[in-house]
Amino acid sequence: MVYLPYISDEDLRKAVKKVVDCILSTQQRQEAEMYRNVIDPFSAIFDGAVQGFSLEDWLQKERSRQIQKTIQNQIGDFHENVLSSVPGWKKLKKGVDICNEKCQILAEIKNKHNTVKGSDEVVIYDDLLACLNKPQYHNFTAYYVKIIPKNKESYDKLFTPSDKETSTRRPANEKIRQISGQAFYDLATGTSGALSMLFNVLPDVISEVSGLKALDEQ
Repeated sequence: MVYLPYISDEDLRKAVKKVVDCILSTQQRQEAEMYRNVIDPFSAIFDGAVQGFSLEDWLQKERSRQIQKTIQNQIGDFHENVLSSVPGWKKLKKGVDICNEKCQILAEIKNKHNTVKGSDEVVIYDDLLACLNKPQYHNFTAYYVKIIPKNKESYDKLFTPSDKETSTRRPANEKIRQISGQAFYDLATGTSGALSMLFNVLPDVISEVSGLKALDEQ
C-alpha cells in the first residue's frame, strides 16, 4: 500500500513514529511526575464543580493538558520531517527550516497560528531576509508557513509583520511571503490537496507504527 504520492511510506512512518514515541514517553513521564508535584486542589474543585466532572476526570484532563504542551514542538518537527522527505527538499542546519534548491524556495515552518507571538514574527521576517541576503540564496523566495492558520483560509501573500518597538511594519518584499499550510503543501509537493491527504492517512499510519487500533476501528 502506498499512503501518499509525494513521500515514501518509509519516510512517512519514520516521521509519524517520532511523534508517537514522544507522546508515549511523555505520558510515562507525566504519570510518574503527576503525584510528585503539588496539585492545586482549588483548581480541581472549581473545574469539577463548574464543568461537572470528578477529581479523576480532572486529573486525566490535567495530564492531557500537560502532554499537549509538550508535544506541540514535536508536531512542528513532524511537518518539517514530512516536507523535507519530499524529493528536492532538505532540512537546513542553520537559518530557516527547509530548502528546495531547484525551486529556489526557503521555508520557516510553524505549526499553529497561536504558537507564535506577533513580536516574534518580526524576528522571523528578519531571519528570512538574512537568509536571502546570503549569496547562495540570492534568487530564492522565503516563506513563513503557518500549517494551521487562524481563519482556516488558504493563502499566499506578502509578509509584513508589525514592529511594536518602532510602530512600523517591515517593508513589503515579493521574496518574503507568508503562506498557509494547505497552500504550502500543494506548492512543496506539486500535489493538490496534499495536506488533507496526509491528515486522512494518519490514523492508519499511527496504527501501523504504534500497534494501536485506528480511530475508525475502535
